[in-house]
Amino acid sequence: MKYFIKAKLLAICLTMFYILVSCGSSKISSSNLGFESIFDGKSLSGWEGDPVYWRVENDNLVGEVTPSTILDRNSFIIWKGGITKDFELKTEYRISEDGNSGINYRSQRVSGLSHALAGYQCDIDGKNRFTGMNYEERKRTTLANPGKVVVIEDQPIEDSQLNKFIKNNQWLPSKDVGNTGEINFLKSQIKTNDWNSVHIIVKGNRMQHFINGNLISDVTDNDIVNRSSDGLLGVQVHVGPPMKIEYRNMMIKHSN
Repeated sequence: MKYFIKAKLLAICLTMFYILVSCGSSKISSSNLGFESIFDGKSLSGWEGDPVYWRVENDNLVGEVTPSTILDRNSFIIWKGGITKDFELKTEYRISEDGNSGINYRSQRVSGLSHALAGYQCDIDGKNRFTGMNYEERKRTTLANPGKVVVIEDQPIEDSQLNKFIKNNQWLPSKDVGNTGEINFLKSQIKTNDWNSVHIIVKGNRMQHFINGNLISDVTDNDIVNRSSDGLLGVQVHVGPPMKIEYRNMMIKHSN
């Protein structure tokens, strides 16, 4: 038993050391070699969403909620071109001040609900309170806040018990093990009512969200029961006040 405990502690320490070292030296390539476009800028071909909320305008993928189309639940437009496993995604977005959106990946459809996804999300909001954080839609809620490096502990928790481990919209088994940078600086680098770049890197059980080249959240998910290794990609319009989100230059690269 003592040997098992020591071995487990050593594994945790090595994981934390690896994350902290690699976080501190994180450099993302500006090269688009190996990436393929997933939005043609002319039509919604290859995407599935509610046309009440999604359209193409000025070569951009636009999601908009108006006073006459207020949502009672979040709605996604889903990429039909494949499954996300290990991959990188690059895109640019512009969001209205009251907007709330996000990029979901390794996500699953929600039974009985159209245009709904459950899974990992790179959050985006117009006030930049949550942009870049890792939020798990319809599952474990907030996995990593902006500016945080997180390790999620392995927990034998089934879906029916998840709510017992959520407090203030935070997944309690998430453990902060470091920072990706100084939070006020990171937020100051995100432009308001203007275009920002997103780069999502997912490999194995590690997920990194970059905004304008800065690492905003870094999650290693050791929760074998509840983590997801593959699933759908989609982008969101959120319940709340009228809003507008625009995406452009959307491209993906799958890892072997």
